[in-house]
Amino acid sequence: MDRGFGMSAPHPIPDSLVAGAHGFTPVSRRSYAADDNEDNDSAFESTLSSRPNYFSQGHETGDGVGVGSFLSPGSPQRQISNRSPRPVVLEEEEEVIVFVETPNKKLFCRLCNNVFKDPVIVSCGHTYCRSCVLASVDGVCPVDGQKLMIIVANIAVLEQVAELVIHCKYGCRFDEGTQKYVVDPSLCPATFKLGSRIEHERDCDYMMVECPNNVDCPMLLKKDLEDHLKSCSNVHCPYQKYSCDFIGTQDELEEHLKLCKFEGMKDFLQRTDERVTDLQMSLNQKDQEVEFLRSMLGRLSERLENLEKTVDMKLELVDRNQNKIMDEIVNNQKDISAMTEEMSNINNRINLGATAGAYDPISMFKCKGTWVGHLGPVWCLCAMGDYLFSGSTDKTIKVWDTSSSYKCVKTMEGHTGIVLALCTYGHNLFSGSQDCTIIVWNVDTYESTHVIKAHDNPVCTLVAASNMLFSGSLKVIRVYDVHTFELKRELTGLNHWVRALAVTSEYLFSGSYQTVKVWNLQTLECVRDLETSGGSVYSIAITNHHVLCGTYENCIHVWELSNFQQLETLMGHSGTVYALAVLHTASGTKVFSASYDRSLRPLYSPEGPPFPSICPFILDARAWNICGT
Repeated sequence: MDRGFGMSAPHPIPDSLVAGAHGFTPVSRRSYAADDNEDNDSAFESTLSSRPNYFSQGHETGDGVGVGSFLSPGSPQRQISNRSPRPVVLEEEEEVIVFVETPNKKLFCRLCNNVFKDPVIVSCGHTYCRSCVLASVDGVCPVDGQKLMIIVANIAVLEQVAELVIHCKYGCRFDEGTQKYVVDPSLCPATFKLGSRIEHERDCDYMMVECPNNVDCPMLLKKDLEDHLKSCSNVHCPYQKYSCDFIGTQDELEEHLKLCKFEGMKDFLQRTDERVTDLQMSLNQKDQEVEFLRSMLGRLSERLENLEKTVDMKLELVDRNQNKIMDEIVNNQKDISAMTEEMSNINNRINLGATAGAYDPISMFKCKGTWVGHLGPVWCLCAMGDYLFSGSTDKTIKVWDTSSSYKCVKTMEGHTGIVLALCTYGHNLFSGSQDCTIIVWNVDTYESTHVIKAHDNPVCTLVAASNMLFSGSLKVIRVYDVHTFELKRELTGLNHWVRALAVTSEYLFSGSYQTVKVWNLQTLECVRDLETSGGSVYSIAITNHHVLCGTYENCIHVWELSNFQQLETLMGHSGTVYALAVLHTASGTKVFSASYDRSLRPLYSPEGPPFPSICPFILDARAWNICGT
């Protein structure tokens, strides 16, 4: 299966975005009441009763109300809370739902015979409460006997139940005779939709609250609290924690503060409290750091112990193998002279150019050095004259001198995302990035001259020909004028990410999912579809006689360029074939393939068909260090 840019292939662009399921996550009744940001639907899920017109066995926490909200008016300097903030309603309240009209029977769950709460659609198509499905003993649908398996939340039913009209719970009382909650005309008369009950009930004037001054005061209706506070005789001095034991009415408190010895020290006391708070926070932070260091020390000790055991095992292995290695060295020395003589003969044949197949691959393809400079993986290369350009995850393009200094001569910055594609045309270098733009650089000054807002998705590949710049992205190829940078045309009809583009004098080749499309370069019309069987196409190369493409599923397909007939499927790599390159030499045409399996495989193509399927040798990329990758 082609996973696109998934975790199995180290490409930075995902093939698709996984959208979140559209539905509601149940929330506990204890959490919704104190959350001012809950939406109506979530609040409804939390407050929906399991029984219409009856008291449910759930609980909800009362809304927290600060003491300062109910203090009597007075001097601004005297508006000091004399107690720590706490909820006015301390005990948990019973959840009460009394419907104005009996709900439609279609809104009742067949498992619990109550109005739906968090309705879900199961595998057989019926709708039940989520809790009923999870708590079902036999786990089968009572209608058709099929196994209950939750598929998705039933948003339509949820919205219908949320539209049911109920009485305010502070307008109902419990009737001992009927053992039900009934409407009390002397209490709150409000009615509202079930989905918006919290908006009213969190601030209902008929809510029972406590006096913030003293727990000994009787419970009050919220609407009567303000009048009570004006006459409450249990008001404490705001400096009670500093041992001031005054208790009286609000008016007496005003007179007391004029004589209180702590009032004149309030600025000092406030600064002292702030300092103590800061010190406490600092102490807590230090405690956390100490715990973290202790944890790290424990891990390091464990790791050191494991390393000691590993070293002991390896030392024992070295001792056992030492004698064996010495014996092998003696035996190998006997073969060195023969191998030296053979290599000398091969080198002589290469120097004389006797035949096309008489060269030493190891000496021809030898790592000459290492360029290090990028801070992340290198995703693309492009050569122009004596200079090599490399694009990296670190969002930069580096310019390397390949003729004299063999050093990085310039670092070009401008992209805000990974540099995924490079190509040149005339005196310009074009770079495509994950930030969905193409930047045009002058190769003489290494300065950015233009920025093209190319796509709505990352730019995966670039190629230029016939005064046109082609850029590939998700299901589209855009064609720009290479001089004016204006969009000339969009090539559509592609089924996936376009990760590979190649061009000849007549055709443009584009690779996507299991398809290589051939476009006429003059008309920009698709003239042929070349089907593959190895998932997404990641690379394309064109020789004088062949079209080659590397795929996600480790294979290379070969077609004849003249008639687009498939000749061969090369199976040698064990990883995605990310790149193909063509090299024309005196001994013939060579195609190199690079794969996620850390190897390069040279292939040999004659000047005409058929194309051979044998790779004569492998260059192990794990022994190379290329540009810091």
